[in-house]
Amino acid sequence: MALVPDNTLITDTPEQGRELAIILARKTVAAIQTDADTRQTLRPGYATNADSLTMATHVVATVAAANDYWRNPASSAES
Repeated sequence: MALVPDNTLITDTPEQGRELAIILARKTVAAIQTDADTRQTLRPGYATNADSLTMATHVVATVAAANDYWRNPASSAES
């Protein structure tokens, strides 16, 4: 399973960065918990847990924000 599509985390737009981050989060969960039935059984528990959802959004936001760093490390370091 390719966890990083096209072997890069750099995207052309912020929306593509967000989409990539969601893909990475989903594929990582599938790589860690390989049994689809178990994932389906667990889903209702985290789908209704505010802390779990907040943690998932942090992963997505971190990857999306880092995209600008990877594109231009010098300007991101100045921020």
